[in-house]
Amino acid sequence: MVSVLSSFGGGQLQYALAAVLLLIGLYGMLVKTNFARKLMAMNVMQVAVIVFFVSLAVRSGGTPPIEIEHEAAVAYANPLPHALMLTAIVVSVSTTGVALALLIRTHRRFNTLDESELLDRLRE
Repeated sequence: MVSVLSSFGGGQLQYALAAVLLLIGLYGMLVKTNFARKLMAMNVMQVAVIVFFVSLAVRSGGTPPIEIEHEAAVAYANPLPHALMLTAIVVSVSTTGVALALLIRTHRRFNTLDESELLDRLRE
């Protein structure tokens, strides 16, 4: 695993990290049957997307987009992906809160969070 990640040179390690996180989250969503674990896997996938978009905004030698008088044209870093990912983090936290509340209600009513057991109890 380390040798695979070390083969990414030139500042591309963050893309490999995002891909690994996305695959871990996808594995958890598809394989796990416990809804709490599926929720954690969904959060890992959201973090992967955030890492990917923030990595896209990085510019080598870029400066913050603050205008200084009488300065020549400089390569600015794009602040839009950072602002969008800040919004995505807020949405992620609120989505997780609502999902946790639903999981608590489901566990209180059906006494399980396992997907197959819950479906069996709903069919009855």
